[in-house]
Amino acid sequence: MEYERRERRGGYGRGGYGRREGRGFGPGFPPKPVEIGKEYDVEIQETSRRGEGIARIKGLVCFVPNTKPGDHVKIRITRISRRFCEAEVVGKGEAKAEGEATETAETAEAAEAAAEEEETETGTETETM
Repeated sequence: MEYERRERRGGYGRGGYGRREGRGFGPGFPPKPVEIGKEYDVEIQETSRRGEGIARIKGLVCFVPNTKPGDHVKIRITRISRRFCEAEVVGKGEAKAEGEATETAETAEAAEAAAEEEETETGTETETM
């Protein structure tokens, strides 16, 4: 009976230095939704045990020092780890973005209503002439 001889890869044991395919501890970690040096507008949701603010960017936990829950800040990513990232505050975030969108929608609705009234008035004048 002949056996197929496997090539031996260097390193410790049979699999070499690195992790062998198909054998790991868990499913691994997905690609990160952030990049070092990029800036994001976030809302601080919680406080960590160390007293840092916690924000989440597409599910990734981000620690931001010198912040508290409820703060809307602009942050810059300084470090990315397997399960979290760390950032620094760059400036105030756009907290009024939601309010401005609502005001804009209300203003647009009022403008549409005024335009409809003008069309109705001009339409009636045309019909009577």
